[in-house]
Amino acid sequence: MTLRARRKIESYQLTQFSDLGLAEVLLRALSGEGYTTPTPIQTRVIPAILDGQDVLGTAQTGTGKTAAFVLPILQQIIKQPSSSNPKGCRVLILAPTRELASQIADSIRTYGRIARPSVAVVVGGVRPGPQIKAIAPGIDFIVATPGRLLDHMSAGAIQLNGTTTVVLDEADQMMDLGFLPAIRRILAKIPERRQTILLSATMPKQIRGLAKDFLRNPTEVAVAPESRPIEKIDQKVMQVDAVSKRRALVDILKGPQVDRAIVFTRTKRGADKVNDHLEKAGISASAIHGNKSQRERERSLAAFRAGHVKVLVATDIAARGIDVDDISHVINFELPHVPEVYVHRIGRTARAGKNGVAISLCDREERSLLRDIERLVGYSLATIPNPFGGEAPSARPDSKPKGRTPTKPNRRRPAQSRKNQAKFAATNGNRRDHNGNADSDDAGLARVLGKVGVSAAGENYLRR
Repeated sequence: MTLRARRKIESYQLTQFSDLGLAEVLLRALSGEGYTTPTPIQTRVIPAILDGQDVLGTAQTGTGKTAAFVLPILQQIIKQPSSSNPKGCRVLILAPTRELASQIADSIRTYGRIARPSVAVVVGGVRPGPQIKAIAPGIDFIVATPGRLLDHMSAGAIQLNGTTTVVLDEADQMMDLGFLPAIRRILAKIPERRQTILLSATMPKQIRGLAKDFLRNPTEVAVAPESRPIEKIDQKVMQVDAVSKRRALVDILKGPQVDRAIVFTRTKRGADKVNDHLEKAGISASAIHGNKSQRERERSLAAFRAGHVKVLVATDIAARGIDVDDISHVINFELPHVPEVYVHRIGRTARAGKNGVAISLCDREERSLLRDIERLVGYSLATIPNPFGGEAPSARPDSKPKGRTPTKPNRRRPAQSRKNQAKFAATNGNRRDHNGNADSDDAGLARVLGKVGVSAAGENYLRR
């Protein structure tokens, strides 16, 4: 049996970080953080990376994927120090969001606090000058988002010809967000003799095919079923009318069991509106989304971590970049269009073995999204009572609302003679129906909407 095969077999039986053969300085740092037992993903990924293998790893969110690749890479740097690489790095870590990049850099500094590796974060939303200055002499780690990294590479401020290890964290989201062309351009500038690591909470088949383009004979590690949320999350759904969602949200957040919560919306504008509504209701909240500057986003996260703000209202840009302890609840104010995103959202709670609650507010238009989520996770979410009105969970999503059937619109008005066109134009805004009553603009629009069958949401949009 080869040494590599033996280490694979032994890795399944490891129960302590000390069994992984990590350097003493790393074990001391882990002990200082209170970590002694590796998670399943760490038990299987760390030995593979230490063997120099490419790795394709899949694990539930919140199971310690960051430490799974940071620890063995730190071990490699400690054992084989390299000479400085001006304008470059030894290890490049790519992440989809600024928050996740900052979180990874913090983990590197925490686990390497004794070894003291050099780390730089390269993201948008901040001045590029300090980033360029930090990288100029050559460093150990660059943690970057693809867009800003390419900007520096195009300007000649960063060169990756000396990079030996590449990590794509949350690789599926980066590819889903359209970063694939940027990733290909970046990897083309890195020597082919490199170690490449892809770790993510989900790995759909189409993404897996793309990921294999970047790996050489990878070791695949899948811990727990893909796309299945952590079992310690109590998942619930409330069937509620769209107009009652805000009242339901306030009622939930004022509950005695809610200590710290994240509320997810689909849009940036929606996040701001929900945030304003919560503050008017007396709930301390802060919004975080792509339109916020990096300083504003960091300030909101800092207030949330410190407990000065009870609720963080976020778009999906924050779904994979927030690592805050003791988040008791995740509320889906709006269900995501992509069911895999649901997994990442609720993964903000029940981290590090703790319990958590995830509540989704589902209106009529979102029933199909709920079915997609339940199909992905493999079971139906428990329904909780709705005190604010709404349709029964058993109602068909395509059933028509009750009420009087719209009357058939009048036939097309006959063509006007040239002589009467001016008079028709002048009176068109105040037409009369067959009973001689004034025909208001709203009534006219209602007839058009009834004719084309526009939904309630579409009607509100056209009336704006």
